Amino acid sequence: MLQRPTTSGQPVHTSLTAVLGDCKRAFWGVALFSAIVNLLMLAGPIYMLQIYDRVLASRSVSTLVALTIFLVGAYAFQGLLDMIRSRIVVRATGLLDDRLGETVHRAVIALGARGGNAAQAHQPLRDLDQIRSFMTGAGPVAIVDLPWIPFFLAICFLIHPWIGMLALAGAIILVVITIQTERASRGLAKAVNETSGLRTTMVESGRRNFASVISMGMAGALAARWAKVNERHVESVGRSSDVVNSYGSLTKVLRLLMQSAILGLGAYLVIRQEMTAGAMIAASIMMGRALAPIETAIGNWRGFVAARDSVRRLSATLARLPAERGVTDLPKPTSTLSVENVTVAAPNTTSAILTNVHFRLAAGEVLGVIGPNGSGKSSLARVILGIWPPARGSVRLDNAALDQWDPDALGRHVGYMSQMVELFPGTVAENIARMAPEPDSAAVLRAAQAAGAHDMILRLSGGYDTVLGDGGEGLSIGQQQRIAIARALYGDPFLVLLDEPSASLDGEGEAALQNAVKQLKLRRAIVIVVVHRRSALALCDKVLVLLNGQQRDFGPRDDVLRRMSAPQPSAAAAAGANLKVVGDPPREERG
Repeated sequence: MLQRPTTSGQPVHTSLTAVLGDCKRAFWGVALFSAIVNLLMLAGPIYMLQIYDRVLASRSVSTLVALTIFLVGAYAFQGLLDMIRSRIVVRATGLLDDRLGETVHRAVIALGARGGNAAQAHQPLRDLDQIRSFMTGAGPVAIVDLPWIPFFLAICFLIHPWIGMLALAGAIILVVITIQTERASRGLAKAVNETSGLRTTMVESGRRNFASVISMGMAGALAARWAKVNERHVESVGRSSDVVNSYGSLTKVLRLLMQSAILGLGAYLVIRQEMTAGAMIAASIMMGRALAPIETAIGNWRGFVAARDSVRRLSATLARLPAERGVTDLPKPTSTLSVENVTVAAPNTTSAILTNVHFRLAAGEVLGVIGPNGSGKSSLARVILGIWPPARGSVRLDNAALDQWDPDALGRHVGYMSQMVELFPGTVAENIARMAPEPDSAAVLRAAQAAGAHDMILRLSGGYDTVLGDGGEGLSIGQQQRIAIARALYGDPFLVLLDEPSASLDGEGEAALQNAVKQLKLRRAIVIVVVHRRSALALCDKVLVLLNGQQRDFGPRDDVLRRMSAPQPSAAAAAGANLKVVGDPPREERG
C-alpha cells in the first residue's frame, strides 16, 4: 500500500506527474544552457568563413591569431556550459529517484500483495530504471536541441536560398524517417518488454522452488521452457534493434550525403560567383548542425520509446493503487478485534473466496482457525491484517476500521508470521526488529526471549549480529521460523496472527511457541492461530471453522470441538475430518 499523508507530519507519497513536473522545471535550465551552446556553435562556421574569405586573401597573421583566440574561447565556454548542462540532467535524475524511489518500492510490495507475478510486481522498478536511463543519456539533450533546427536552416537560407532549400529538403527527409522509426518500433518495443517480464517470472519461479527442481530432476525441462521464451525475447530484441539501427544507419548516410551535396552545390555557386568559398564551408557546417539533432534523436529513439512507455505504464500502475488521503493518528488498540460480515475476494477478481465471516475477539483471547485445504484460512488472514481489502464488510480494531489507520502505524500494532517464512538480507537483530534503520536492542532481546529463541540465536556464529543471506540463507527452516515468530512479537503488538507457526518446529521450538502464546494472553494481546492439526488448538480459547468458503462454526473451543465430534454428519464434522493429526501442513493457500 502506498504511503499516505497523515496529520502527524509523516512523509507524503508524491505522484509521478508531480515529480516529472519538477524535472521539467530543471530541464528549462537545460534548455537555457542549450540555447547558449547552440549560439556558440556559430563560432566554427564564422571562423571558417573568415579564414577563407579574409585571412587567406589578406595573408594577415594577426587576424588569424585573433580569430583563433576567439574560437578557443568560444569552444572553452561551450564545453563548460555543456558540462553544466549534463550535471543539471544528472541532478534532475537524482530528484526523480529521491521523490519517487520509495513510492515505487511500495508499489512493488502492493502489487505483490495483490497477487501479481514476479514480472508484474517488479515492473514499476524496471520502469523507473528505464526512465532514469533515458534521462541520463543523450536523448534529452537531443530533444532540447531540436527546436534549433529552424534557426540553423534560416542561416543556410541567408547564405544562399538554394543552400537553404537543400538543407530544408534534407531535414524533411530525416523527420519522415524519424516518424517511420516510431511506427515501426512501437509494437516491437512492447514485445520486448513482455518477453523480458516472462523470462524474469520463469527464472524467479525456478529459483524460489530450487529444492523441488533439483530433487525431481526438473532442471532440464524448465531450462528448455525458458530457452524457448528466451529465444522469443532475443528475436524480439533483434528485430527491434534491426529496425532502429537500420533507420539510424539510413539517417547517417543521408546526412553525410547531404553534407557532400551541399559542398557540391556550394562549389557550383562559387564557380558562378554567387557565394564565396568561405560561405560554402560555413553552409556545410550549418547544415550538419541543423541535421545533427535529428540523427541523434533517431539513434536514441529506442530509449525514448521505452521511456515513454515506462512513464505511461508507471503512471497507470500508481493510479490503480489506493488514493492518497489524510488519516488521523489513532491510539494503540487495547480491547477488541471485530470481523463484521466480511466477504473475501482476491484483488482484481470478483469471485468470493469466503462469504459472511463474522466474529469478535476480546483482549487476551486466542482464536484457532481451522479448515481443510482451500477453505480460505490464509485469505481471511490477509484481510484481517489489512493486506487485502474486504470485498464486503469490515475488520475493526477497537471499533476503528483498518482503512482508518496509516499502514505503517497499524503495522506497529500487528505481528504476523506466514506459512512461507521470508527473512531479509541483514543481521538476525535487524530481521527481528523488522529491518528498522536503528533497531531497539532491548526490544529485540525482549522479542527473542518471548519467542523462546534467545538461546538458539546465541548459539549462532555471530549471535544476534549473524548476517543472513536472501531468504534467511544460512539458517535451517526451523531456525528461520523461530526468528520469524520473534519478529512477529517485536514491539509488543496487540494483534498477533500466526499461520501454521509450528509447521517446522522441533519439540523445543513448539514448547517455546506454546509459552509465547501463554505470555501473549497474559499481556492481553489477541492471538489468531491458523492450524491444520487438532493438537495446535490446546491453547485456544475459541475456534473458527471454515469450509467451502463459508464460516461453519465459531465459539468456545470445547463447544466447537464437541460439535465437530458429534455422530451426526455435519459440515463442521467434515471440516474436522480434514484436519491433520500429524505431519507438516500444506503450503500456503493461494486464494
